[in-house]
Amino acid sequence: MQPGLPVEVPRAARPGAPAERRRGRDVTALTETDDPRALAEAAGRALEDASALEILTWATDTFGARFCVTSSMEDAVVAHLASRVRPGVDVVFLDTGYHFPETIGTRDAVDAVMDVNVITLTPRRSVAEQDAEYGPKLHDRDPDRCCALRKVRPLEEGLTGYDAWATGLRRDESPTRANTPVVGWDEKRRKVKVSPIARWTQDDVDAYVLEHGVLTNPLLEDGYASVGCEPCTRRVLAGEDARAGRWAGRSKTECGLH
Repeated sequence: MQPGLPVEVPRAARPGAPAERRRGRDVTALTETDDPRALAEAAGRALEDASALEILTWATDTFGARFCVTSSMEDAVVAHLASRVRPGVDVVFLDTGYHFPETIGTRDAVDAVMDVNVITLTPRRSVAEQDAEYGPKLHDRDPDRCCALRKVRPLEEGLTGYDAWATGLRRDESPTRANTPVVGWDEKRRKVKVSPIARWTQDDVDAYVLEHGVLTNPLLEDGYASVGCEPCTRRVLAGEDARAGRWAGRSKTECGLH
């Protein structure tokens, strides 16, 4: 698929939701730089109003096999979108050792039925080894350290073979994500970071899932609005934002990946 071709969007997209239609946008000039930060910033501006498929088309055309999708297996929406643009795309999953069984099951189902290449990253230490070194339940005593050991470091090591990575971040998820660019520069990892559904709402996600039969984590039907590690995730209450169930009762809102 090349930039500018017609693409699809959830039929139930509300007024103001990102429209997937022919735009005639010329993004070829975005590759004419050797500065990846400048490339990311220019792409973020040029593709702000682009569809998710157009954004992913640009990313896969630009980076080829050095582009991957990361997924927490809360759902497989971005993986599904990317597979439509680049069948067999790498989908990177972090197995922290603390996941719900439903999350591991979702990963296995995605690997089995979708046209993607699921790559599972694991921390250097098993949970038992970490307990022996830092004491049991580090996630309760020092969740930032636990996330650094079991999420941040494995991802940094796992992304070394890529120049760009895609996430499922959305601006409507929480105030900390409200300014997420569709394409930006990850200064910490020195890579281009693509968030193709940043402008989508939960309604857009739900409509896309329904339209394409995309796999989702069963916990989303059991009161969990955001799915992370089992010890640090609870169901959300009425009126809470989607990420209120993550590290509940703490000031912590992100694991450090973003």
